[in-house]
Amino acid sequence: MPNLVMEYSNRVDERLNVQGLLAELHQVTLDSGLFDRCAVKSRALRCHHWLIGDFADNEDFVHISFELLSGRSEEQKRDLSRRLMDVLRDKASQVKSLTVNVRDMDKSSFQKIMN
Repeated sequence: MPNLVMEYSNRVDERLNVQGLLAELHQVTLDSGLFDRCAVKSRALRCHHWLIGDFADNEDFVHISFELLSGRSEEQKRDLSRRLMDVLRDKASQVKSLTVNVRDMDKSSFQKIMN
């Protein structure tokens, strides 16, 4: 059930292969061994409006939000976060702000329908 959401400023499209980057991040998740491969979902969201500090929208960013059901150890989450950042550092080093946040979702309140 993990969800990888890559948000990025709209000018990133001009400098990166966004689909290729998303595919590499997705592969990191698949290769982690932490999840049922069929349950992994990844998507990219282009942001048209953003502000960063005093730079307003003059600085570009890529931010990964990674949500997973609770139950993984802190070490597993930290390792996943590092692996995702390694891909960002390698493929998107020209982007000013690169961030990754891995967070647990509460199993008791998560709902899912699979048809």
